Amino acid sequence: MIRLWGRLSSINVRKVVLTLQLLDLPFERLEAGGAFGVVRTPDYLARNPNALVPLLDDDGFTLWESNVIVRYLAARHGAGRLYPADLQQRFDAERRMDWQQTTLNGAGREAFIQCIRTPAAQRRQDMVDASVAATEPLWDILDAHLAARPFMAGAVLTVADIPIACERHRWRGLPLPARARPHLDAWYARITALPAARVVLDLPLS
Repeated sequence: MIRLWGRLSSINVRKVVLTLQLLDLPFERLEAGGAFGVVRTPDYLARNPNALVPLLDDDGFTLWESNVIVRYLAARHGAGRLYPADLQQRFDAERRMDWQQTTLNGAGREAFIQCIRTPAAQRRQDMVDASVAATEPLWDILDAHLAARPFMAGAVLTVADIPIACERHRWRGLPLPARARPHLDAWYARITALPAARVVLDLPLS
């Protein structure tokens, strides 16, 4: 049985849950992180010394770092689904995963922290504005990219779509003016229409 530690309010946990559900893999999720604690216990730290979520245990093999977990699950359990066999296609998908983690997430994170995790009296609008200014052009890049293909890495859903879909879910949940981007919006609608997206991309932010 696959076991996953992490709370669903975490974007990184949502990535893994979405992957597990896309692959129809049975799993047990244990609440951890935030108000649930657990991550500072000796047992957890022995498995993940970073004291962060998610943490995966697949029949005794433990793994942390959300995008790595997504890759692992797709490679081990996907039987050709989600993780392209062709190396050029695979690394095209992987670079988009890395871009989400290093660029898109970093740009949008402060708007999320200020709007959702920070008490209203303590919020800094200048930090929200800077985050919006950094993030909106990145969505434009993706909208243009998706004009020529239905999914991030081409004609089919791959690991590339999973972290970016979770990022899009978080951005759309913020109390910010929405901008129509037809190709990006159509791509996101394709993702959210999948049964696997339930209880992941339909959650309110917290």
